[in-house]
Amino acid sequence: MLIQLRRLGLAAALSLCAAAAVAEEVSIATATGDVTLPAKPATIAVLDIAALDTLTALGVPVAGVPDQLYVDYLDAAGAAVVGTLFEPDLEALANLSPDLIVAGGRSSTQVEPLSAVATTIDMTIWEHLVEEARARIAAYGTLFGKEDRAAELTAALDAKIAAVKAAVAGKGKALILLTNGPKVSAYGKGSRFSWIHDVLDLPEAFPNLNPETHGDAVSFEFIAEVNPDWIIVIDRAAAIGEAPSALATLDNDLVKSTTAGQKGQIITLSPAPIYIAGGGYTSLTTTLDELLAGFGG
Repeated sequence: MLIQLRRLGLAAALSLCAAAAVAEEVSIATATGDVTLPAKPATIAVLDIAALDTLTALGVPVAGVPDQLYVDYLDAAGAAVVGTLFEPDLEALANLSPDLIVAGGRSSTQVEPLSAVATTIDMTIWEHLVEEARARIAAYGTLFGKEDRAAELTAALDAKIAAVKAAVAGKGKALILLTNGPKVSAYGKGSRFSWIHDVLDLPEAFPNLNPETHGDAVSFEFIAEVNPDWIIVIDRAAAIGEAPSALATLDNDLVKSTTAGQKGQIITLSPAPIYIAGGGYTSLTTTLDELLAGFGG
């Protein structure tokens, strides 16, 4: 009788544990609002480089990725290719049978068809980049049971931000330029790179730029007239794997005539992290480290 009771007790305990495991769900913030999901999904497909960046920093393994990652610090060896940043391969995803698909940014328009394959969340980072990056770190930490690691990453990120804010204070005004071959666009507040001004308290050299996705097309005469103390450069061609061209594009007398040109205060950022993986943890810390070095922090 005692053995039978023990067996019954063990069976009941195991049943309760199994039920708890099945029932365990968490609520996390996404780009489209809070969602409730089963905790710790095992097989993950990721179609956004910023998401892959942060998940990698958290130590979350990923089973499916886009065909190109662009940033050299990410290694998805062994993961299945499940499409591109813009076009998911629904057949490859179905074969992978993921528990969760993470979309965002360039793949955010594909959430509906992706949701027909598996549960899909939109983790786009855009308007308030640093704030949203913190939110994504926290969300992934909750979803995958990595809360302690998420807190460590957030603390490290905040410390870097504080260090760069101190380094740029009182150093003058900056103009953010993105080159695309011979073309040049400027970015200010309200743009995709606005956080460099907003979060770091770095004054704009020209405060009335159009906050378009592709920037405000500008001439070399405009750059000379604005006369920024600092120029921060992002090379789109290099970001997407083409030959770097920013230094050649900006190598002219008008750019050299600016305070930034005369004082050697032109900072060229690693392009793929900020342009392709913007908002990912390592992307952000890479850019912050480069700004810190450039401003002499």
